[in-house]
Amino acid sequence: MSSPQANSWTSPKKALEYLQRADTIPHRVEGEATLLEFIPPSAKKVLDLGSGAGRLLGLVKSLLPQAEFVALDYSPAMIEHFHAAFPGEDRVQLVTHDMQNPFPALGAFDAVVSSFAIHHLTHDRKRGVYAEVFDLLATGGVFCNLEHVASPSEALHLEFLEKMGLRPDQEDAENKLLDLETQLQWLREIGFTDVDCHWKWREFALLAGVKGVVRCRVSSS
Repeated sequence: MSSPQANSWTSPKKALEYLQRADTIPHRVEGEATLLEFIPPSAKKVLDLGSGAGRLLGLVKSLLPQAEFVALDYSPAMIEHFHAAFPGEDRVQLVTHDMQNPFPALGAFDAVVSSFAIHHLTHDRKRGVYAEVFDLLATGGVFCNLEHVASPSEALHLEFLEKMGLRPDQEDAENKLLDLETQLQWLREIGFTDVDCHWKWREFALLAGVKGVVRCRVSSS
């Protein structure tokens, strides 16, 4: 998780509340399944941003059992659950890091993934994270971000909250939601190719892009 000012994700209570409802988030499994489609089967090293208890990392690991994984998180409660989920895993490394700050030296990766974490950052830092991810990826590497984005209207946002079973006063005050189109454009400007939203349900979206590979069209002649 990220940590904006006065962030409460270091609180065990907040972390546990999130973990208790994580499996009940509507349509989440659909988004995760779509994300897995874009992970290269040849990927040898994967970075998970805001890994939390390791839900997404575990899914990708099941797809790539021989790969090496690095997870970033800073919440003590989440880190405790992460270690419990991956005991003695020598191919899984956890780096304690607050994404509000620039990434430490991590090496190069064939894939970078994230799930419902980057939207807690300020908009400027979101863009900074995307640029740093681009630098961390090897040529041909992919970035897949299953994210909470802003609705294009207040009416649609209120409908989303209703579908989630939330009142407006129950929203996470630390959400810093941004529209999908702006984030896709940032990825293109940074240099990602094949940028697209591959799945969306209301305010949940899968953004993805590839570093440095432009796929050639097959000639019809």
